[in-house]
Amino acid sequence: MSAVAHLKPSREKSILKRHPWIFTGAVRTISGKPESGETVDVYANDGQWLARAAYSPKSQIQFRVWTFNFDETVDREFFQRKIFDAIKSREILGYAKPSAGYRVIAAEADGLPGLVVDCYDNCLVCQFQACGVDRWKSTIIETLKHFFPGYSIYERSDVEVRKKEGLVEETGLLAGAEPPIDIVFSEGDTQFYVDVRNGHKTGFYLDQRVNREMVKKFVKDKSVLNCFCYTGGFGVYALAGGAKSVTNVDSSQYALDYAVRNTELNALNLSQCEFIKHDVFKLLREFKNEQRQFDVVILDPPKFADNKSQLDGAIRGYKDINMLAMDILKPGGILFTYSCSGLMSNEFFVRVVAYAAMDLQKDVKVLHRLSQSPDHPYTLAYPEGYYLKGLVCQVT
Repeated sequence: MSAVAHLKPSREKSILKRHPWIFTGAVRTISGKPESGETVDVYANDGQWLARAAYSPKSQIQFRVWTFNFDETVDREFFQRKIFDAIKSREILGYAKPSAGYRVIAAEADGLPGLVVDCYDNCLVCQFQACGVDRWKSTIIETLKHFFPGYSIYERSDVEVRKKEGLVEETGLLAGAEPPIDIVFSEGDTQFYVDVRNGHKTGFYLDQRVNREMVKKFVKDKSVLNCFCYTGGFGVYALAGGAKSVTNVDSSQYALDYAVRNTELNALNLSQCEFIKHDVFKLLREFKNEQRQFDVVILDPPKFADNKSQLDGAIRGYKDINMLAMDILKPGGILFTYSCSGLMSNEFFVRVVAYAAMDLQKDVKVLHRLSQSPDHPYTLAYPEGYYLKGLVCQVT
């Protein structure tokens, strides 16, 4: 390893706190002409060794740390250890079961910055989001083949963040047999179809697993409105929890078709369901004008902010959608509301929901705070990994 980077004076503080990112503005010099994704030793300005990291020449995040241990070499055995540890942690959770759906590797949280691997039955779906893991792709795939013999391994590196890394988007089969068009996987007592080629993210929102289970506690004999329903996950759980009726809303007919099929897959009563293709914001206004109300409203919108320049607009969007939802809840009704925008802190999200309540002069009692499921962990040194925020509120 010949490449070396030195930071500017006093720019080592975050690294000493074990944060895994080093931005371009912190770097003083890079010697040795490293290639994209190559492992580089990083030093403080005074010569103190800090970390061993993957070089990304085109990203604002110029280095992503592999290890803070001087004695640890980044090689084939390094990736075998990291992947083994990630798998074992999911086994401890009880998620790594036959036919299950769960996150196997959660990037920085599992010490593999930029790598996401999800499991659906006997298919692994991978996203290589950064130069470092992209450079080690063949080693990572061989390691996954070792730990998951006979599995299909499919790539869904069709994510915007690769452009920031100077990488092109890539999809396709990496190992094993071509997965079927629809894979059936289990999540607790429920089952779902997933399209790993065309679905959002790797095909399904696995990060809401625990929160879907929470819905069952509040829906017995209730009318439920499931907004931004995608393929119907929350709706399936609501019906399984004894909901009187479930109205699923999404702007995508593709998603709604899967929501119908997922309802049928779980032997639930379609006659208790509505599936509406509509813009959620517009539909909620229509429901308000029609004075149509629900006992439970679930808001799981897509990310409203990808960067800081979009944050103000996102804040307005979150406030607006929460006001609309509160306005069509029956007195004492339950609101499940989420934000998956990493730039929106938990406390700021709570404040936005509070402002929505104040503008409507509603009393809102927070019953639960929610987050991503435990197979999507984050480290205390890397708070950016805590992206999914949720509240269960009673609105009067």
